[in-house]
Amino acid sequence: MWLICSRRCGGGLFRAVSAEVDLDESGEYQGHRVVQPAYLCLNCGAPAVDLGEVPAAMEAEAEAELAAAVEPVDVLCPVCETLVQLDPELECPNCGSPLEPPQAVSR
Repeated sequence: MWLICSRRCGGGLFRAVSAEVDLDESGEYQGHRVVQPAYLCLNCGAPAVDLGEVPAAMEAEAEAELAAAVEPVDVLCPVCETLVQLDPELECPNCGSPLEPPQAVSR
């Protein structure tokens, strides 16, 4: 965990917004759990950001982009006129002719 103020005020103390605190029968602190990770800067009151989560978020975003880019697309072969799925090899599995990926329509 690496918390930083979103306003960059330089504050070094933060409060967990959604934390559960465990107490014994005399009210003594026993432990805590952060239910939902949300923090506030105690210096200025702005939301704090956990920079420790950035690498995991970037990796998840990259995996999502890769998964979206690998999805097969159906195209019509210009030579044999068969509907085939466009794969990374970019050639028709029936006749072997080269295929072109569909172009994005620009407005």
